[in-house]
Amino acid sequence: MYEAGVDLILTPYRGRPIAAPWWRTEPNPCQREGELFAGAVRLAAGLRGDTHLRRVEENPEESLGERASRELIRRYVTPRWQRHLERILERERDVDAVVVFTVPISHLRGIPTAIRERFGIPVVYYDADMPMSLPEYGGGDTGFNIYQGADPSEYDLVLSNSEGTLDRLRELGATRAEALFLGADPGLFAPLPVKKDHDVFFYAYGDKFRRNWVGELIGEPSRRLADVDFALGGTDFRGDVGRARELKYFPLNQLPRVISASRINVNIARRPHAEVYGSSTSRLFELAAAGATIVSNPYNGIERWFEPGSELVIAADADEAVEAYEALLDDPGAAAELGRRARERVLEEHTFAKRARQLLDLVGVGSPSTAPTT
Repeated sequence: MYEAGVDLILTPYRGRPIAAPWWRTEPNPCQREGELFAGAVRLAAGLRGDTHLRRVEENPEESLGERASRELIRRYVTPRWQRHLERILERERDVDAVVVFTVPISHLRGIPTAIRERFGIPVVYYDADMPMSLPEYGGGDTGFNIYQGADPSEYDLVLSNSEGTLDRLRELGATRAEALFLGADPGLFAPLPVKKDHDVFFYAYGDKFRRNWVGELIGEPSRRLADVDFALGGTDFRGDVGRARELKYFPLNQLPRVISASRINVNIARRPHAEVYGSSTSRLFELAAAGATIVSNPYNGIERWFEPGSELVIAADADEAVEAYEALLDDPGAAAELGRRARERVLEEHTFAKRARQLLDLVGVGSPSTAPTT
């Protein structure tokens, strides 16, 4: 957004504000409460002998605890955030739009209407976790089931990282819904001249919604290819990982190096992303921007962003995965060419700078050089 000429004001919903040259910051009015809530959730999960309060994968029912926390948020958190945003807008005076980025939409109910009526500016909601955030999937195990108790019709525009969810958003009440795909920063995710430490590498936060595919692309191939080194980064793998070495959680700034240190990088989209057409995920674009040789599970709409066979390889089962790994490891030149073409595609079409300009066009901001966005 900064590169597109926006004077950006960021106020975080979780954690503390992070200062940077590219934006101004405002405090989180509920930072302490958010950390206390997160601690309570971890404690409750620990009492159950687990790391998360897990939901079923299909149509999870709202628990008593979730209903209670939603009511507490409505009574205490929402009013504080309304006052906080109104103070910012009163002081700034020339804000052109408010963009809410992946904050639980139900937590801000009533605020978009109040802002529009008082200040006359558009309020936009960008859900970058579609379709996982839909009620039928429950948002995974690490967050809220955010559309329970929400009213998307309050927003002038609802943006989704998934083209295939737009009709569903309209069913939930959105009066205008548009797709804005995720992308990557090719400066951060770039090929690095490092030693190759792994043959096949997969990184993710857990295997929920993709456990079968982890077995097909990692577990079974690792048993068949005894001379190939398989490595996993991340946490919470609970299914079949075969003989793959489990490394650790890598912070974002270390990922480009680990990607570049791997001869093949595997992309395994969660089942909702893979099945719902055009549901973009960050990992795919990050791998491509880093010039990775990508082998991916089947992904409905992946051709919207990359050309299978030319910029990445699709493996539909363990047999195809084994075949792809053997061919790419036997021909490093062909593998490197896949990665080179994937990065070129990112530079041409999928950078965050391009996405920022698309966002401004969708919001209808005319001259971004004087267009702060809260």
